[in-house]
Amino acid sequence: MVDMKANKERRCKMKKQYIKKPILIEAVQFTGSNFRELCDFAGNNVYLQDGWIYVHTLEGDMKMKNETGDYLIKGVKGEFYFCEKNIFEETYKELDDRSYVCASSLY
Repeated sequence: MVDMKANKERRCKMKKQYIKKPILIEAVQFTGSNFRELCDFAGNNVYLQDGWIYVHTLEGDMKMKNETGDYLIKGVKGEFYFCEKNIFEETYKELDDRSYVCASSLY
């Protein structure tokens, strides 16, 4: 006969919870009129084509939705990618100078 309690305990032990590591990133928010700022931030990785803003990413070129408020992020490996405003604001918090010192001590 199968021991249901033992099977359940085995399944529960396989499931683990994780939390994202604190990772320091840099980002510029698109305002609808700051394409030059995006270029200054990301260099040749950002370009305009047929009215759309693109960025070279690790996975290939990514087209921005041209939504005011979305972010261009520079990741931990120096890679660039776009992030929708609502996701960015749920995931990241802007640091002041004092916060940066605390965050940098985590690495």
